[in-house]
Amino acid sequence: MSDYSSSPADDSAPPAVDAARHAQDSSAVQALARGGYVASGVLHLLVAWLAVQLALGRPSGEADASGAFRTLAQAPRGEVILWAVAVGFAALAVWQFATAVVGGPNMERKAAARAKNVAKGVLYAALAVVGVRYAQGAGGRGRSEESMTAGVLAMPGGRWLVAGVGLAIVAVGVYHVVKGLRKKFLRDLAGTGGRSVGRLVVRLGQVGYVDKGIALGIVGGLVAAAAATADASRAGGLDDALRTVRDQQFGAVLLLLIGLGLAAFGFYSFARARFARL
Repeated sequence: MSDYSSSPADDSAPPAVDAARHAQDSSAVQALARGGYVASGVLHLLVAWLAVQLALGRPSGEADASGAFRTLAQAPRGEVILWAVAVGFAALAVWQFATAVVGGPNMERKAAARAKNVAKGVLYAALAVVGVRYAQGAGGRGRSEESMTAGVLAMPGGRWLVAGVGLAIVAVGVYHVVKGLRKKFLRDLAGTGGRSVGRLVVRLGQVGYVDKGIALGIVGGLVAAAAATADASRAGGLDDALRTVRDQQFGAVLLLLIGLGLAAFGFYSFARARFARL
């Protein structure tokens, strides 16, 4: 059962709320959602491996989620793995949306917490869709970050919109860094103060969140630069951000450290599959 303090279902509750409460408390949804954290760990480890290859001058694919999905698609039994990944992310999306409706622990700032749950739900749902597309052999048909940014820049007020997106990504990156440094991720795990998870999990979470936050900050900076210059070619995703790092002085060393940090986040995600408060 969930730790959440939502009241039991009753006849007076709206059908959507009642359905959300049942989804949140469903042992099947919770089990599949934990599988979603495993899927997240797998993707982060693959991105980390691709980043390390890039740092070593042996690029073997785009060092981002699309590259990770493509690597899975090319693996033995890749289609089966991708379907499992998609199901896990879909379950995580359902659980996040349900939590946004009926509430959860550590939700003193309810409006902000619910908005965060919705944002996470959208992200996991998008990853589930991408997983399905790659499982069906259609993963490479999406638009690039540059083409999407160019389309938005051409719209009235598009530069402001792109700038807002870039700054929002930077803000998310800063949030990740703060969450790692202050160990706020422990609130997501079973046991207060991390007493149930062990020192290794805490360290992996710290390194992983800080490192991922730095990578997101670079991505947001590229998007904001595209808005400032009205040049969509300057926008890009994680792969472009990591290549930007590589091209700097001592960039290969920095990129190697980022790859190791992403790997730490991947292993932390495996631990979260075990200790997550669901």
